[in-house]
Amino acid sequence: MSSIQVTLPDGSRQEHPIGTTPLEVAKAISPRLADAAIVARVNGDLYDLTRPLEGDSTLELLTTKNAETLEVYRHSTAHLLAAAVLELYPETKLGIGPPTEAGFYYDFQRETAFTPEDLEKIESKMWEIQKRDLPYGRQLTAKPEGLQKYRQMGEHMKCELIDEKAGDIFSEYTLGPHFIDFCRGPHVPSTSKLKAFKLLSIAGAYWKGDEKNHQMQRIYGTAFFTQKELDEYIKQIEEARKRDHRKLGTELDLFSVQELAGPGLIFFHPKGGIVRKQLEDWMRNEYLKRGYSLVYTPHVARSDLWKTSGHYNFYAENMFKRMELDDAEYQLKPMNCPFHILIYRNSQRSYRDLPVRLGELGTVYRYERSGVMHGLLRVRGFTQDDAHIFCRPDQIEDEIVDCLQFAADTLHTFGFERFDAELSTWDGGASGKYDGSPELWQLAGNALRNATERLGIKAAVMPDEAAFYGPKIDVKLVDAIGRRWQLSTVQFDFTLPRRFELEYIGEDGKAHQPLMCHRALFGSIERFFGILVEHYAGAFPVWLAPVQTVVMPITDRTLEYAQQIQKQLTAAGLRAEVDDRKEKVQLKIREAQLQKVPYMLVVGDREAANGTVSVRNRKHGDMGVKPLAEFLAEAQKLIDAKTPFE
Repeated sequence: MSSIQVTLPDGSRQEHPIGTTPLEVAKAISPRLADAAIVARVNGDLYDLTRPLEGDSTLELLTTKNAETLEVYRHSTAHLLAAAVLELYPETKLGIGPPTEAGFYYDFQRETAFTPEDLEKIESKMWEIQKRDLPYGRQLTAKPEGLQKYRQMGEHMKCELIDEKAGDIFSEYTLGPHFIDFCRGPHVPSTSKLKAFKLLSIAGAYWKGDEKNHQMQRIYGTAFFTQKELDEYIKQIEEARKRDHRKLGTELDLFSVQELAGPGLIFFHPKGGIVRKQLEDWMRNEYLKRGYSLVYTPHVARSDLWKTSGHYNFYAENMFKRMELDDAEYQLKPMNCPFHILIYRNSQRSYRDLPVRLGELGTVYRYERSGVMHGLLRVRGFTQDDAHIFCRPDQIEDEIVDCLQFAADTLHTFGFERFDAELSTWDGGASGKYDGSPELWQLAGNALRNATERLGIKAAVMPDEAAFYGPKIDVKLVDAIGRRWQLSTVQFDFTLPRRFELEYIGEDGKAHQPLMCHRALFGSIERFFGILVEHYAGAFPVWLAPVQTVVMPITDRTLEYAQQIQKQLTAAGLRAEVDDRKEKVQLKIREAQLQKVPYMLVVGDREAANGTVSVRNRKHGDMGVKPLAEFLAEAQKLIDAKTPFE
């Protein structure tokens, strides 16, 4: 066969010589298309534009408008980073360099630590290589020959990866004279395609993420199709640094991690405790309004429970070590679900009793390696707003609608106006890795899909991304500076009801297995708290603010009046303090602003004589002199409405 048929997305067919590349097809169609193309999709798989077509093919040329191309673009930039490092520091050994959601990184092994100055040199070298317009060359290598080559190069980590992952023949990519990497690809055709990138930071890492392995140096970077996109991202990073919940948590005295107690264990200070109380009170009240029953469960259980649930084996590496007690082996709970199941199972259920909705703010414990913990966002002990719904098949869709509406109401209440959703489904049973019958998967999948349509929620379908025990919907909020955060989850479970032999007596008098749905809206109190801090840059709305009002006497003469004002505010339900320090009022105002207190009430002789307060708002400044009752009414209105911003 000397020629092949290439079928384009519009259904048209072209005849080309065998070995023609997607880039050559693009040039034949339009030079502009060839210039815009980043990568190709051939027979459903991503291909380099310069990879020859070996037979009849369907071909789609992907540009910056296609979602898949940014990942390829960033992967190629990671290779560019590695090539620059090898030119500058040839003694360096290579780890891995994948693209990420925010950019890319590459892990290196080098005796000398990289410095910020090195980062500047490396980035400069990357731009130098970019201007050379070097091709990303793909070649196929037999496994024995490849292993021998990488051993001679001293690239022991590449040998390890090839041993574990390569087939008899594997692909490699070259970039210039110094860089070659065991890599599946694909990549952009040449370095000149990479128009906007920046190195961001250096961090420590362990080979393969295992702290038992040797330490690596990780260089993080990011890349975008245009300089404008990159500039916007850099601005977002700078703003994110200002909003970092760890920094603000210290400045506002909200929480801490205590070295003596251990990493990943959060101590909420009095101010943080007030904010947390507002979150928990709101959620528990909503549970009761929406037909949930509040439950409280232990922090530990016998290992037999985790054997029944399956966590003992498949989740063991994420659980704390077992404790040998006098009567049995126990473990800290990583999940609340088995406990809720035991409550459901404690009494016989009729079809009339369903749905049963059990909700808890339950603290769980999961082992995280010390290097991956991150403030409130990734911890070892955290409290989930966890609920489990046990229902009949005919109730599924309405329950999902209620869960998603609950999730939307939660986001809106706490000031998040934008969010999107992802519906994770199975592979139709092709792999055999999913539990549950095809009928259950279809029933649950349709219920999730129909629920999003009923609420007008656009949910991106994520094929083959479901948990093995059921499909799910994940809700991702968008914060004040445009970052997406994974938050609420609605998850079906076909496994646990079977493992625990759950039943209800149906209308036919026979025993049936209920369907079970896991549901968390905050995700965890700790993580949601951290997101809130960053969303509001520490300036919580009035209803959440730990201190809502500070009363500031100008002189000692008005201290007693200030204390009376504080008592009246407290009696009305506001969280109020008196700043009675012998300092100038301007200093008190400045410090209250730094503590992001919503209102400052300044009182002097005139206010004391007239029974008024001089009101300052942290955002709007001087709001004038008002009778206390008027200020109280205005503040109470904001609090009652849970207004996100003043």
